[in-house]
Amino acid sequence: MDPELQRYYEDRFDMMSHRGWQDLMEDLTKLLEQYRDIDNCGDTASLEFRKGQVDILKYLTSLEELSEKTYEEIK
Repeated sequence: MDPELQRYYEDRFDMMSHRGWQDLMEDLTKLLEQYRDIDNCGDTASLEFRKGQVDILKYLTSLEELSEKTYEEIK
């Protein structure tokens, strides 16, 4: 593996091992649960905006798992 890429993943895993990351993931997971409820969206623009929020939250809450899988595939 390229040393720069190796360092990238090591830094990412280090960041994810801290309590602050775990707290952030808990907060984002709660937000994701709230934002999945589309009943509060009154119009199409609100619905599209909400879908964007959900997409970003899903990406962030799955980042650790995604990083681990990608790292294993690269090794």
